Amino acid sequence: MKGRIALVTGGTRGIGAAIAIELKKSGYTVGVTYQENEESAERFRRTHQIEIFRWDVGDYEACHQGIQWVQQCLGVVDILVNNAGITRDVMFHKAIPEDWNTVIHTNLISCFNMSRVVIGGMREQNFGRIINISSINAQRGQAGQTNYCAAKAGILGFTKALALETTSKGVTVNAICPGYINTDMVQTVPQETMSKIIQQIPLRRLGEAREVARGVLFLASDEAGFVTGSTLSLNGGHYMI
Repeated sequence: MKGRIALVTGGTRGIGAAIAIELKKSGYTVGVTYQENEESAERFRRTHQIEIFRWDVGDYEACHQGIQWVQQCLGVVDILVNNAGITRDVMFHKAIPEDWNTVIHTNLISCFNMSRVVIGGMREQNFGRIINISSINAQRGQAGQTNYCAAKAGILGFTKALALETTSKGVTVNAICPGYINTDMVQTVPQETMSKIIQQIPLRRLGEAREVARGVLFLASDEAGFVTGSTLSLNGGHYMI
């Protein structure tokens, strides 16, 4: 673990920030990517002393160049956490192609882009961890989120197939499906709606970002070497498979 390098996409806020912070606390050298809100990203860097890198993970060439930048600053990426994600919620009969394509690129195509540009280094060193952050709504569906659900469900298929290809090279690939987590995005949900959601969760509370981060820590560890192609559901019992 000591000296291993972890990269978290979308890692300056919310779940991504919690993952990056916990990885650093556990001894990893950590970098994070972001695309917008430079002020927030700089504040994160200063506060946590974690390197930040700005590019669009939905753009393959930007990812290729970005990983070269990361390698120059930190070294070869051992652990990749594909966390970057956005929402453009709307009922399907009102959806427009721009919103569909934006969500698919940021949430799903980014997993291909980022994994593709690090997989060579992982295979060469016979070690790697790719951890893809999906969603409870990939498993159960959600009205008004056909774009988001399609992208996050695609991540699960991507995870299983890539895991089958990389086991002989010591690279594991797993996914985490968080439920409703207490982040800034979830806090924008109207209180009445949120109360109804919490009543559907057996634990009767939202999850915390650090609880998702602990799942990532396990999957990134040597102790998780026999776990690959798996989906870890962290949702308080909201949806059981």
